Amino acid sequence: MKVTRREFIQITGATAAGLAVSGLGFDLAPVKSHAQMLKTKYAKETTTICCYCAVGCGAIVHTSKRGDGRVINIEGDPDHVINRGSLCSKGASLKQLTENENRLTEPMYRAPYSKEWKSVSWEWALTKIAKRVKETRDATFKYKNVIGQVVNRTEGIASVGSAAMDNEECWIYQALMRALGLVYVEHQARI
Repeated sequence: MKVTRREFIQITGATAAGLAVSGLGFDLAPVKSHAQMLKTKYAKETTTICCYCAVGCGAIVHTSKRGDGRVINIEGDPDHVINRGSLCSKGASLKQLTENENRLTEPMYRAPYSKEWKSVSWEWALTKIAKRVKETRDATFKYKNVIGQVVNRTEGIASVGSAAMDNEECWIYQALMRALGLVYVEHQARI
């Protein structure tokens, strides 16, 4: 092995520093394990799926057991088949979904030609949506196409799915959209 003078000095210095620290009796192993334990020691661990894109990465969410349910830590799930423990920058920021004071937690409605949004109840919002879907479907429903074939569809409504849904939810959602007669059923990852 050929060692230059510069490499010899570097190796000698590193060895001397290592011996000096180990000779003082410092054992850093307990400090390291204690620091890792503090963040999630009293936390409930739950696995989830990231909701930001269609990849479906697995995440582990640590929440407080104190009763407030606050998110303490989010990390990639090393046992998940898709991401194997890694998360992109959006996935790593999942905590902002619950900890963000600007996040809307109730439905908002802005009347036509109004400049202001107002809070409404979930019951009012869902009833309004159902009425508008029914009115639009009834107004745009086609029983037959131009050449006389039975089609039973509506082209006045389109649907965009979500990457936050799992396979079972997607199946139920698709079944509902097809039952309504929708032709334009899309997913956010393909747009």
